[in-house]
Amino acid sequence: DGSLHYAVVLSFHREYGRESGTCVEIAVPAGEDGVALVDRCFSQLEAAINAARSYRGKVLSLETEGDYQGRSKGVMVHRLPQVPREEIILPEQTLKLLDRNVIRFIESREALRRLGQSTRKGILLYGPPGTGKTHTIRYLAANLPGHTTLIITADQMGLLSQYMTLARLLQPATVVIEDVDLIARDRENMGGPCEESLLNTLLNEMDGLKDNTDILFILTTNRPEQLEGALTGRPGRIDQAIEVPLPDDDCREKLVRLYGGGLKLSDKIVSEAVARTKGVSAAFIKELMRRTAQTSIMRGDGEAVTPEDLAEALDDMLFTGGRLNVRLLGG
Repeated sequence: DGSLHYAVVLSFHREYGRESGTCVEIAVPAGEDGVALVDRCFSQLEAAINAARSYRGKVLSLETEGDYQGRSKGVMVHRLPQVPREEIILPEQTLKLLDRNVIRFIESREALRRLGQSTRKGILLYGPPGTGKTHTIRYLAANLPGHTTLIITADQMGLLSQYMTLARLLQPATVVIEDVDLIARDRENMGGPCEESLLNTLLNEMDGLKDNTDILFILTTNRPEQLEGALTGRPGRIDQAIEVPLPDDDCREKLVRLYGGGLKLSDKIVSEAVARTKGVSAAFIKELMRRTAQTSIMRGDGEAVTPEDLAEALDDMLFTGGRLNVRLLGG
């Protein structure tokens, strides 16, 4: 009768050690009509997946197989803690850069698109360890409603192509690559062809995005001077570098009050803590407040902090353990 006969087979599919899935097979007669039908079926299937809400707007990562096959085992959904704006203790200029280049940029995407401007972007957060880069990313992820956030650690860079497939499918998306210097260091300092291959994969994925793609890259590093020039020196890959610096006096005071929130801290003790912690990181301040609380508890008062409590905690952190201890704590 001239109609096209075809068969669709849905089957349960699972490989050993991997998450189960559904296999879709379509059998059609040879010819253009059969090819068109298959294309139509898979296009509709992809559209249905694209419209699903199971993963869209969530924080995701790929589970890595333990058998070193270089494939992902499944998708993991993360529930990150909510980070309010007042807990992002950074210089005002840094906060303005974050707002303008991330939150306000995303709010302006549709208007930018209408004006023929690119809606993809690359951000580099850099600064010493412990200054709050990861904390800042959690804040951004919590304040980008409807955005899918994909978190890629350096040891998962072999899965970058799979991550980017997810990002394109679930856009608008944010792709976070922490410690990017581990795979994007200067080529002269690379340990072998594997590292260069990972770098090339990253560069190709960033270059391969269309201008109207709603994907934001956020890369972090403690060593910006070691990054490959092809990543940082070519326009269109990194659009804005934002320093996350060691906290100044004002920021250290806010950090002391934030992390010492359950303690009774006099203004004198806060001032002393600020004066004695020049050049330390936010992570150091957080640990200082914990140790001060512990010292107060051991003295018999878990809330009221004395100058001696603070001095004892600082001595342990700054002097007793030597320079190695200071570096380990972010000092």
